[in-house]
Amino acid sequence: MRFASLGSGSKGNALLVEAGSTRLMIDCGFGLRETVRRLRCLEIAPDTINAVFITHEHTDHIGSVAAFSRKFRIPVWMSYGTCTALNGTLEKLDSLHTFDSHAQLDLGDLQVQALPVPHDAREPVQFIVGDGAHRLAVLTDIGASTTHIETQISGCNALVLECNHDLDLLNNGPYPYPLKQRISGRFGHLHNEAAADLLAAIDCSRLQHIIAAHLSHQNNHPDKARAALAHVLNCTPDWIGVADQDEGFGWRDL
Repeated sequence: MRFASLGSGSKGNALLVEAGSTRLMIDCGFGLRETVRRLRCLEIAPDTINAVFITHEHTDHIGSVAAFSRKFRIPVWMSYGTCTALNGTLEKLDSLHTFDSHAQLDLGDLQVQALPVPHDAREPVQFIVGDGAHRLAVLTDIGASTTHIETQISGCNALVLECNHDLDLLNNGPYPYPLKQRISGRFGHLHNEAAADLLAAIDCSRLQHIIAAHLSHQNNHPDKARAALAHVLNCTPDWIGVADQDEGFGWRDL
């Protein structure tokens, strides 16, 4: 099993996971040409993806999913609430599937567990993806941790974890006050210390990879995110990976 990111941040998000003969993409937040270009950088042909799973309806996560699905005949999966929030704009897709936010789905050699999360969307989810031997937890857009989240991801082998902002940088930055409140609120995004607190609450004994994701260009810095997570894991900051907006990160093996 391995995973890689096409990019992570407010301008677009997409992540690949594969095991055996099965390959899926979580979110498709870039334009069609850009998605194809980024897949090419990872040496992946678009028509070899078996399914796209969408976390929620925000533009930086759905981007070109409709065009991508139609062009390459790829099924799309999303929660009932996400589909409803899109007001039927994806109804003409040949293969659109919906699920509830606690669903467990089998897709070839991969199992996908949906995970309900606090975020300002209709029925947002994140995902745990496994191959029977390893589990990758993806948490890129959540406003706060919950006991359910921590229970479900505890003991995972890899974790892509939102470290959206540094509180001091956000509070002292140029954003309007209402936007600052939305970002830092329970249904917004995790700041570095909140991400570290989540990490401290779970079993990390099997953790092979930890990636800080969805960093704000304006309100965070990779060194701050790395330092917060490294403190919890008692490791050097350079062991913490970062999902870059422009390049994501390369393949990580489990």
